[in-house]
Amino acid sequence: MAAKAQPDSTVRAESASRANRFMRSALAILGETGRTDFTVLEVVERSKTSLRAFYQHFATKDELLLALVEKIMADATERWRAETEQLPSGDALRVLIERISAPAESSTQDSINRGLTYYNDHLLETRPKEFAKVLAPLHGLVGDILRRGIGEGEFRADLEVDTDAAILMQTVLGALRLRELGAELNGVPIDGGHLHTFCLRGLVRQPLSTAETTSSSPLA
Repeated sequence: MAAKAQPDSTVRAESASRANRFMRSALAILGETGRTDFTVLEVVERSKTSLRAFYQHFATKDELLLALVEKIMADATERWRAETEQLPSGDALRVLIERISAPAESSTQDSINRGLTYYNDHLLETRPKEFAKVLAPLHGLVGDILRRGIGEGEFRADLEVDTDAAILMQTVLGALRLRELGAELNGVPIDGGHLHTFCLRGLVRQPLSTAETTSSSPLA
């Protein structure tokens, strides 16, 4: 008697579960070492599977790390969206920047952050299209906050939302990479509050000066 075929949904769920198992193993190694130069064999041994099973899901270790980074960013952005969607735009931007810039809560998380930061540099240089896909959820959230701010009259109406969202996102991420440099240059480490204030200067509607108000008045 032939074995009964499993439903497609069951097969997909089992495949996703195995892929997640490899990603969890890679994440555990990252948390212990802070490095991404581990081997596929180390991941396989940690996950108690086989090389054949690994290569059924990922062509290379880079493919595994790319999937891991993409999942981490997608999950984090989903949480940040839930936290900010009911806030006024200015507060939403502040909370988002605070979450992005929050220090690691443990040594394990710090190791993961350091390892993935170096890997992100590698992605940016070697696979820019894939790296852009990783950042797309965060870019979308920043853009939505800017659009909300324009609708509320809080942010300037002449913003080029998609471009400005990309610039803002890259400014925050880049500044955090160099946060300790602030302490060396002016004695003050860069934090989320500094970044929020800096970004708002380019986003908020500026009140008209007295001269502009006078010249635009029909009685002038």
